[in-house]
Amino acid sequence: MKVRVLLSIVIVMFLCQSCFALTGREIMEKSDALPEPQTAESSAVMNIYKGNRVLEKEFEMLAKKFENDEDKILISFIRPTKIKLLTHSHTGQDDDQWLRLSSGKIKRIAASDKGKAFVNSHFYYEDLGSRNIDEYDYKLLGDGKAVGEDCYKVEAIKKEGTKVYDKLILYVRKSDYFVVRVDFYRKNKFHKYLENFEIKKVEGILTPYSAVMALADGKGKTELKIEKLEYNKKMKDSTFNKEALR
Repeated sequence: MKVRVLLSIVIVMFLCQSCFALTGREIMEKSDALPEPQTAESSAVMNIYKGNRVLEKEFEMLAKKFENDEDKILISFIRPTKIKLLTHSHTGQDDDQWLRLSSGKIKRIAASDKGKAFVNSHFYYEDLGSRNIDEYDYKLLGDGKAVGEDCYKVEAIKKEGTKVYDKLILYVRKSDYFVVRVDFYRKNKFHKYLENFEIKKVEGILTPYSAVMALADGKGKTELKIEKLEYNKKMKDSTFNKEALR
């Protein structure tokens, strides 16, 4: 009798867990709903590893959220060369990006160039914009482990559009739904991955102070390290105008 009662309890528990299991889409919605700053100002160091060479660059970044879920980001390099990248992220359409070269010339980044390396790093121009969760279809692949954390492993397949990557595999930390790793696929092949480290809460916002973008074949990587960060500081809208690049 006791065995039968215990078996019934186990079956009920299993059924309840099945009823309330999250889908891939629901997991990404929870991740997308995490608190974000209205503005961000930071300075960071970028180390680019290629063969036996290490290139070090330093930049400052300003970011601001605008109406209609649009983000604008201005990246200004301090050394070794002074160049700037301005990104206007849009919902439902391709981002607009402009690059100001050290010569002062301003060039628009074409959609066909979004998969090219930014300042000779392992980040592409597309990596520097924001992603809308509605641009992908999601499937929960199960559980996974990334950067030492227990995660949900979610597959994201791009819908129609001009995205550089066909597919993403996202590792979403179970404890708080923060994405700690992303695997990027191009032409159905594992191409590179991004890992987030030193994740801290700043004004209630989960923030990685260190990140690594590495090629899947192990032949190169770029490390980013935040040196200084401030959220929700007042910024003029005009800071993010194309004319501000001049």
